[in-house]
This record gives sequence, structure tokens and C-alpha cells, in this order.
Amino acid sequence: MTSFDTSPQLNAWRALLALAVVFVMLATTGWTALRTHQPPTPLKAAVSAWEQGRIAGHPLPDAQADPARLAHFFGSLTERERSGLARRHPLVVGNMNGAPVKLRYRANRIALEQARQVERKRLHDTRLTPDGQDAARRRMHRLETLLSPGRHILAFSPEGSGRVAEVFGSLKKARRVSVVVPGVDTDLLTFQRTRRTYSAPAGMAGALYAAERAADPGTRTAVIAWADYTAPSGIGMDAATAMRAADGAVRLNALLRALPGRAPVSLFCHSYGSVLCGLAAHRLPARVADIAVAGSPGMRAGTAAQLRTDARVWAMRNADDWVRDVPHLEVGGLGHGADPVAPGFGARLLSATQAKGHSGYFVPGTDSLRNFAAVGVGAYDSVQCATEDGDCRTDLSGTGPSGRA
Repeated sequence: MTSFDTSPQLNAWRALLALAVVFVMLATTGWTALRTHQPPTPLKAAVSAWEQGRIAGHPLPDAQADPARLAHFFGSLTERERSGLARRHPLVVGNMNGAPVKLRYRANRIALEQARQVERKRLHDTRLTPDGQDAARRRMHRLETLLSPGRHILAFSPEGSGRVAEVFGSLKKARRVSVVVPGVDTDLLTFQRTRRTYSAPAGMAGALYAAERAADPGTRTAVIAWADYTAPSGIGMDAATAMRAADGAVRLNALLRALPGRAPVSLFCHSYGSVLCGLAAHRLPARVADIAVAGSPGMRAGTAAQLRTDARVWAMRNADDWVRDVPHLEVGGLGHGADPVAPGFGARLLSATQAKGHSGYFVPGTDSLRNFAAVGVGAYDSVQCATEDGDCRTDLSGTGPSGRA
């Protein structure tokens, strides 16, 4: 047997593939049978109530309808009617692409308060174990922080470990919009952190928003901390496959197509979030000008051109990011393909020499954050390339790596 056949790297991926087969068998037999008998989730129950609702004697539109149709529906209502729908159906309206942004903010405050009351009751439920009561306490605390004055929650779901999206700045007035797409271990509890602030979605987006304002004070910007997908938990099977990323890519594109205005959008995708962005790339709306990835395990493509996007593709990785040791290949659905910072991939390589570790790319004062901010405000000539020849700044036309006009 050749040395290639016995390499530890290949053997590890063969083991993962074997585990994936077991996972698929379980998912299509016993696990599926258990899941089909679970009671409706809060969000499904809310959608069901919406589907049975009426306004002025007419049925409400499909909650999953095209954002343009939903925008037209809400535009036809009075302010009182819109507010009434937000009060009666907060989980639906708060997550509805096409609903007015400010109405979503109001609806999500109601939904967050309702979820807080649920956790408050669970906190005093004597049937819960001490660990269960502690989990309820932590969720209640997180919900309380999201309810703080001045926070703009664009999406919220209490399903499972929870999903959240928050806006920094004004989407309506922004001339440039940035969306931060985080990676594994992202949920309601980890949406923001007191320690390691800038490794959490809210901290990442807040730092990027401040850096963009510093980079170009004259340009109104908005930044979305988008943790509105079910991310993998830990570096396990989910993180090695694209299942979570594929679901997230659909959700991301739905959000992007519903954003108000026509301002250019830049995506900033960290770690597993770059897998999601890679899968979303070929369906992105034309207003998405940039996809910038950091600490990427791969984008499910062999080259930037294979992403089939007109957006500029940027990539960075610092020297001590552990993801550099991840096998950049894809075998039987495991792994995420070519390394985006490899010369042959074709991304524009940005400097990240001052960033530390896998989660240090959004720390204030780093070249990585300054570069992201420059991309976010469209100041492409001021980015610092990873190479001294400044190659990442060449040919900054509107045509992306796909070559499509």
C-alpha cells in the first residue's frame, strides 16, 4: 500500500465518512420516527396561527411569500393594522422578510419579552434539574440584554438553542450595508460575550460598525450581526459537512433580497460562516458587492470563479489560526474544499498579520478589522494586501471572479 493510502489525514477522513454513513442510517430510521412525534415548536405554532388569521375579513398572505409581495401587503395596511399584526403574531412578523424593518424591531421586542417570561417560569419549575434551572437563568439573562433600550433585533427565534440577528445603524439610511456571518457554536447564549467580546457575532458587528465609521465618517453604514441560522455545535460531524451551511445559505439569501434600499452589501464570513457564504454565492442578489472570508475551512468550491458570483471575493488568515491545519479537501460530502487563501483559489488576499488566533479578526486595532472596514465602505484602494506587490487591489472593476458582466 502506498504512503498516500496510509496517511493519517486520509485515514481520519475515511473515519469521518464512516461516521457519516452511520449518521445517515440513524437519521432515516429511529431518529426520524422520534422527531415526527414531537409537538409543534413555538415558531411553527406561531406560523399556524398566522395562517388561520384574517384582517379586514381577508386571509393573511403566506408567511413565506416573496418579500416584494409581503412588502406590498404591509404597505396597504394602516399603521394601526400593522401594529396589531405585530402584537398578535410577533414571532411571524419579527422574522418576516418583506415586513417593514421598524415593525420587525417592534415585533421582536414583544417576542423576546414573551420568551423571557417563559424562561422566568422555567427558572422556578421544581421539575427541572439544577442544570436545567441554570440554563433557564442564562437564557433569561441573554433575553434581557437583547431587550436593552436602543437594540434593533431584526430576527429572533427561541427554537432549539436560539437564533438572532441585530442591526447596528440605520438600514433605511445606509449607503453601504455589511453582514457578519459567524461560524460554529453560534446561538442565543453565544450571540454576545462579556469575555472575548469580539469573538461573538454582536461584538464582531459592533466593532466593524465602529471601524467603518472611522474609515469613512461621511458614509452612512449599517452592519447586521446575522446569527439567524442553526450553526454546528463544536467541531464535529455537522461542522465537517455542509448541511447546516446549505440551510443557512437559503436563509441568508432570503434576508438579502428583502433588505430595504439599494445600497451595496458586503458579506463578512468567519470560519464555518464562509462555507455558508460559499454555498449562497451563486444566488446572491446583484447588490452584493463583496464576499470577505476569514479563517475559512473552505467555501465548497475549487476556485473563486466556481462560486459563480459577480461579487469580489476577499480572503485572509493569520499565521496562528488553527484552521490552517484543517485538510482543505472534500471527500464524500466531508470537508469544504480548496483553501481560499491558497494562490490558486483566486481570492484577493488581505493582510491579517496583527490578528491573533481563530477568533481575533474583528478585534479593534488589527489590520484585519481595518481591511474589513475598508471593504465595507468601498474604500478598496486603501486595503492592505497580504503580499507586498499590492495584487489584491488590481482590477477593482464591478466584474467578479466568475467573469460575468
